[in-house]
Amino acid sequence: MRAATLTAFGSPLAVHDVPDPRTGTGEVLVEVLATCVPPYAAEVFSGERRYPLEPPVVPGVGGIGRVVGVGPDATKLEVGDVVWCDPTVRARDDALTPDITLQGWSSRGEGGAELARYLHDGPFAELMRVPTENVHPLPAGAAADPARWSVLGVHTIPYGGLLAGGLAAGETVLVSGATGNLGSSAVAVALAMGAGHVVAPGRNRAVLDLLADRFGARVSPVELSGDEDTDRATMAAATDSPIDVVLDLLPPRAPSSVARAAAMTVREYGRVVLMGGVGMLGGADLALPYPWIMRNSVTVRGQWMYPRAANVGMIRLIATGALDLAPERITRFDLDQVNDAVAHAAAHGGPFDRTVLMPRARGHRGPVGSRRADRPVVESCRRGK
Repeated sequence: MRAATLTAFGSPLAVHDVPDPRTGTGEVLVEVLATCVPPYAAEVFSGERRYPLEPPVVPGVGGIGRVVGVGPDATKLEVGDVVWCDPTVRARDDALTPDITLQGWSSRGEGGAELARYLHDGPFAELMRVPTENVHPLPAGAAADPARWSVLGVHTIPYGGLLAGGLAAGETVLVSGATGNLGSSAVAVALAMGAGHVVAPGRNRAVLDLLADRFGARVSPVELSGDEDTDRATMAAATDSPIDVVLDLLPPRAPSSVARAAAMTVREYGRVVLMGGVGMLGGADLALPYPWIMRNSVTVRGQWMYPRAANVGMIRLIATGALDLAPERITRFDLDQVNDAVAHAAAHGGPFDRTVLMPRARGHRGPVGSRRADRPVVESCRRGK
């Protein structure tokens, strides 16, 4: 198969022929139809983000695929199914605290790194080997536009955070980092889940206006000044309702004071969920006041990615139209253009702006109509072979 490989941090991805993946029991072989390129991919590949990838590696983080081979322990998946491949892989030998890797992207601790050495390669390739439990069938309509459906990998992340925060219908959510790629997704997902109101703070006035135009009166944009006390008061006053949940999705470069100002808008008995990258590249700690947490009975928790069942929930939100993918701006690239795709993603990381790599497509660039890729012939991997 053809694949894009990160041979060393700081080097461009190399597109070349590599051996086809070999699957065993508990694994599924898929042809990769579409995968979203994160806006920060260039920072990962340069080494700036210090992700625990071990080159050479075929990178990427989840994608849409078509099943070409299943193992004997799969009872519902069939060859030809169009599926979402969840990158969040958990070790199978510890139900309480399993080691986790994001296949082709990142990992947690030494156990996660060990798991990543086995499930090493991601979706920047024509074929990918995926654990059976990470393969989720999609509705029939997904086959018509796999590139658009690949953005569920973006939306599922804040969905996991909102689930962790116990968001209930009618509640008010504040999304810290709402003008970013994941933050804007969180605004859309919260409303799709039934949030009564979303407070959307940020410094980019144009993006704040975009969110207000798209979602109307259920979103209150707040332009931040940079002064922690002033911003906390402004965010808290943005809605008549108390803020039930704060979801933080700020990037690594954001100062902790911005995250703290947002967190401290939550009501008594409220919930704060931390999912962003604040402090990952150094800087001051979050330093939430102990007396404030204790006396207000505030719950503060971290959440990395999402539970397995969140994949099904997100697929349902999209399939039913509760989360509308139509406004997503999709720019498609084929595998030979992978470095162009990485650069494009870095330059177009705003709200609902998606860069999608389509490894089975050939010879097209930029914003074109969706196309279905040809299926590879992998007869030796089919059931019973």
